[in-house]
Amino acid sequence: MNDKEKLRPLNRGDGAAARPGVKADRKAGNGPRPSSGKGERDAARKKPAAPLPWLTHERLLWGCLVLLSTLFAVLLFPNILTQGPDYQIGDVAETGIKASHDFLIENREQTERNRGEAAKQALAVYDFDRTLSDLLSRVREAFAFARRPYEEVFPPESQELPGPEAGIEAQSGPEETAPIRDRFFGILDLTPDETLFERLRENRFSTGVEQAVVPLLGRILGKGIVANGDRLLSQAEKGGIILHDLYTRQETRVENLDRFYDMGSAAAYVEGQADDIAKQLGNPAAAAVAVELATALLQPNVTFNQRETELRKEAARSGVKPTYFKIKKGEMLVREGERIGPEHLEKLAGEFRSRDRLDMLGRIPAMTVLIGLFFTVMYLVGFRGLKVLREDRRDLVFNAVTLIGLFVFAWAYRFVADEVARGFTFMSPRSLIYAMPVACAGMLLSIFQGLAVATSFSLIIAVLASLVCGGQVALFVYFFLGSLVAAYGVRRCTERGTLIKAGLKVSLINVLLALCIEMIYGTLYSFEALIAVSAGFAGGILAAIIATGFLPLIEMSFGFTTDIKLLELASLDQPLLRKLLVQAPGTYHHSVIISNLVEATAQAVNANPLLAKVCAYYHDIGKMKKPLYFIENQQGGENKHEKLAPSMSGLVLTAHVKDGVELARKHGLGSEIIDTIQQHHGTSLITYFYQKARERAETRAGKYSHVKEEDFRYPGPKPQTKEAGLVMLADMVEAASRSLSEPTPSRIQGTVHKMINKAFSDGQLDECELTLKDLHEIAKNFNKTLAGIFHQRIKYPEAGESRPEKKGRNGYPDQRPEEDTGARKADDTPRNDKSLRRLGLS
Repeated sequence: MNDKEKLRPLNRGDGAAARPGVKADRKAGNGPRPSSGKGERDAARKKPAAPLPWLTHERLLWGCLVLLSTLFAVLLFPNILTQGPDYQIGDVAETGIKASHDFLIENREQTERNRGEAAKQALAVYDFDRTLSDLLSRVREAFAFARRPYEEVFPPESQELPGPEAGIEAQSGPEETAPIRDRFFGILDLTPDETLFERLRENRFSTGVEQAVVPLLGRILGKGIVANGDRLLSQAEKGGIILHDLYTRQETRVENLDRFYDMGSAAAYVEGQADDIAKQLGNPAAAAVAVELATALLQPNVTFNQRETELRKEAARSGVKPTYFKIKKGEMLVREGERIGPEHLEKLAGEFRSRDRLDMLGRIPAMTVLIGLFFTVMYLVGFRGLKVLREDRRDLVFNAVTLIGLFVFAWAYRFVADEVARGFTFMSPRSLIYAMPVACAGMLLSIFQGLAVATSFSLIIAVLASLVCGGQVALFVYFFLGSLVAAYGVRRCTERGTLIKAGLKVSLINVLLALCIEMIYGTLYSFEALIAVSAGFAGGILAAIIATGFLPLIEMSFGFTTDIKLLELASLDQPLLRKLLVQAPGTYHHSVIISNLVEATAQAVNANPLLAKVCAYYHDIGKMKKPLYFIENQQGGENKHEKLAPSMSGLVLTAHVKDGVELARKHGLGSEIIDTIQQHHGTSLITYFYQKARERAETRAGKYSHVKEEDFRYPGPKPQTKEAGLVMLADMVEAASRSLSEPTPSRIQGTVHKMINKAFSDGQLDECELTLKDLHEIAKNFNKTLAGIFHQRIKYPEAGESRPEKKGRNGYPDQRPEEDTGARKADDTPRNDKSLRRLGLS
């Protein structure tokens, strides 16, 4: 009977026989599962509630894709795919450049002259207040107010005119007339003038004076009064002014500027009207008072508007179109070796600007879509299609941070390279770009994500780096091959020196590629080629140094566990393992045997042997808190479970998983090891104490329906990785093998197949990546390893002795007697049907 035939599930009478349609890969969870409603509890135990339930892995993934695409497009703009030479005044042209087509160049000097002339010819704006804030109305109001006391004493219908000694004049002194005076001049917005007020009072604020002042002021204000006549007349050279009427909101162009009065001419005009007013009033004294009051009321009502004038000048400047001169196609813009001047810069800017005549606002979204489609295809085909990327937010964030960091570094490096090349004329930016340590990203991704992920990311890295450097195909090949060699060189990084060795390999490839590229550009036999070769060699070494420096930082920041860290944890001198050896020696010996089993088997199922070994070392560290409750540590002493109820014993056993997780987190063992500790029992049943509880319940109550199976199952989750599944199977197989009275190869083989079938049928392997083919390989390697552990030994009698060797009850001096999980039996007769009860303690 071969291994495959022996591995078929046995008939257990529980309806769990294997179906012919079961797929080889059990990840889909199609295998038989135990009943009792355990599925819902498993789902609840599998993962804790996420802090942000709405932020699923898919949403985070596509969010990162959009963010990275937009960020890279913004950083690439405006140097997207095409980029002209970056010359400064005084530089020497490396090559001659001709105009690729006709285009126009702005003549900035002529344009500025034209705009200056336009600004000078802009007409000044003056505001015209023809009412001067209702001055005429205020004059009428002031006279009406001042006449009111006279009208009360001498009504208008009285025909008798009082003498000077009568009325108010005779009864009022300066104290009584002061309020009237202040109010009168306040209405007119004038400084109180006692003399003028007395003269007006002598005329009793006659309506004749009022009727003489109002028309006179109306005529003057209607034409306009300016404060500075000379400044106004200077605008005649421009063709007049713009007069903005504040009352009608209309603007008119006034070319005849002589129409306006200044303060002097307005006062002279008023004085010239004195005779006419005297004839009109028939009283020279009243006419003099009217002229004096009108002169006092004169104010400019045509004022210069500085702000509006400047706006008109700026509008005139803006309205002048630029002056261009035409560059014909084929015209030499700059010759090789010619010194660059301002005119050359203008022409070169026009040449390369015309090549990128796309809408500036549309280039960034276009580039975002381009990069986003590239990322999407790479994810769907390269990662999701090949199933090489784990659905872990930590990995997703690390990949995004790596791409952003590399892109920003390449962007800054390109800028520095341009500046260095500008300072040293014997260098070119291209020769310095060969030293860009792009390969360090491939190294880090290969170490933390694996070679398959790093290979796909190398393509993305090369595309981004070449876009930063101008979109050159030769540089894309240079970066891509360098990243591939770097990722392959550290695929099995078990020591720090591996990074330096991989860096040297990258340096060699860089040198060969740099020589080929320089040969393509025709500069192989030049000093620049020597610089390129040196830069390529330095790029590989620099990539290794950067990766070495960032390796521990990334381990601590993201909680990754590398092979280097695993080698450190695999040392048996680790404080946690030494503590396990002292406090729980039986568990320590058990863990060492488990590590031997999984290490020898992991390679056959494409698992990580080092990770599996280290996980086996630490999978039972939780037993250190209560070591005497586990039979491998009792050393023939009292069994503490004899005094405990089965349910309490079950709680003690399941607690070692939680205790182990806490210890692992406290000592920083890494998420992979912590997950294996949590998953190494899955949701398996503690059979011995479950059966004992049922028997006790049946004895006491005549039934056992109230004994729930889930109360005697480990909390899980089930193994999620091959390494965790290996540790679970090795744990079960080693414990069952220890219970064999005579561990012959055939019995060991039968026990191995029985325990693997049990785990398979119980659904414990549904969520890991172990296939049926892998289970056959595991069984074969377990048989081989256990046969070596439980091998037969020849007897070496001491001198003078011929008595047979004293053996244990199981027939072997190096084996413990058969023991169950918690209860030591008086009858040690081997019983194969109950030999698996010790699984609850594994």
